[in-house]
Amino acid sequence: MRLRIDRLKRAAIVAAFLLSLSSVEAQRLSSSELDRLTEAYFLHSAELLKEMIAVKNDAAIADHVTANIAYAQKVFSSRNFNIEMLETSGIPLMLATYEPKRPKRTLLTYVHVDGQAVDPSKWNQPDPYAVVLKQPTADGGFEQVPWSNLKEAYDPELRLFGRSTSDDKGPLAMFLAAWDALAETKKLPDYRIKMVIDFEEEQGSPSLPEAVTLHRDKLTADAMLIFDGPRHVSNLPTLTFGARGISTVTLESFGPKLAQHSGHYGNYAPNPALMLAQALASMKDERGRVLIKGFYDNVNISAAEKAILDAVPDDEQATKERLGFATADAVGRTYQESIQYPSLNIRGLRSAWVGDEVRTIVPATALAEIDIRLVPEVNPERLINLVRAHLESQGFLVLDREPTQEERMAHSKIMRMQSSISYQAFRTPFDAEVSVWLSNIMKKTFSDPLVSVRMSGGSIPISPFVDGLGIDAVTIPTVNADNNQHSPNENLRAQNLKDGLRTLIAVLSAESY
Repeated sequence: MRLRIDRLKRAAIVAAFLLSLSSVEAQRLSSSELDRLTEAYFLHSAELLKEMIAVKNDAAIADHVTANIAYAQKVFSSRNFNIEMLETSGIPLMLATYEPKRPKRTLLTYVHVDGQAVDPSKWNQPDPYAVVLKQPTADGGFEQVPWSNLKEAYDPELRLFGRSTSDDKGPLAMFLAAWDALAETKKLPDYRIKMVIDFEEEQGSPSLPEAVTLHRDKLTADAMLIFDGPRHVSNLPTLTFGARGISTVTLESFGPKLAQHSGHYGNYAPNPALMLAQALASMKDERGRVLIKGFYDNVNISAAEKAILDAVPDDEQATKERLGFATADAVGRTYQESIQYPSLNIRGLRSAWVGDEVRTIVPATALAEIDIRLVPEVNPERLINLVRAHLESQGFLVLDREPTQEERMAHSKIMRMQSSISYQAFRTPFDAEVSVWLSNIMKKTFSDPLVSVRMSGGSIPISPFVDGLGIDAVTIPTVNADNNQHSPNENLRAQNLKDGLRTLIAVLSAESY
């Protein structure tokens, strides 16, 4: 991807500014020793990844969860971490603690080992849980090659295909391989590490907020590092200083009590699909901006903040070409600016039958699933209440259950609305101590410019730690942006595995701030 040079320069300026804020001599490894360890442990990281992907990890399947808990206990206890399960009313989290002599700091770290469900028929390999190595082909596809190519015919563009190779077992393999490399050189961290392992992140981490509340004293730390997510699309070294939160809304509209013949009752029985479509259309204008009054309140981006966003080297035209549309929604001037605002997204629609099962009926109900991405300036309960108030202003009786016969006869427009709040957003200042420390390390580890992302568009369950423990948090993304996470044929680029290993060796060997 062609990068905009002016934005790269701005990124370099921001990185230089961060370096000027600290005089810490971060590295305990020489550059040559970092090179040696990265090369020496690269294949080890790939083998670890292959091993852990073989442990199936759909969090909706109890046996998968049990197997991943056992695997995590094994790999961390064998590396002399103290293991404790943080019990909750649901699935526990695991806390693995490394205790050095006279630790200067305590860093809480986070990784999840569960993955999205798989449909093997959609994968271009027999088993999504058996990692295969592939190389790109001239037609834009991939063909399988021997595993030995990682050593004997290494190409940075080789890809390791399998469920959770990127999200999120790849980063865990990098961490464990980096740990083994530093154990060899006797340069394990001089700071205490408390690693939180989540076994149901892809299910929304329902037990995590409770775990933070119940086990707050065990989780106390100076700052938090998250090992999850992709690098910037340029694949330059990246740090991400925040993430949007997420809440969800389910809307169901009602027509006749049972689906009715469209010949007999079309033009007479109200159609709930049309009713729902009109309600959804009233929430946004044709450029994608939310019309619900007050939805964007309190979100104001200063000139200084716009400069930070503009320093990210996005190529807007290339992004639109990659995604396949001509005009972006008009929430913000740029992609980076757009994700500083809360979003209202229709993530699914359903009514009656379509395709080969289509029927000539007036449906009985229509269903819409909505996700609302959150930013630190907004209150999720307030946004949900604004959606409810908007529906009422459109003439709907809004219920949290199915309507009674009496309600059906008294109201022409009825909507059932259910909602949930998963977790809030978080954002860490660029000049926080942990931010400066990590920026220094990344600058010394790579010659390429560092991309500092103010906040990612995706959501990770970190705000309960940030809010509950009163700490700053920064994400160290390592995987390739085009990794197909959550989709068939998820993959991890070989050079991203190698660069991620190098990153974590550098971070774990650095003097604490």
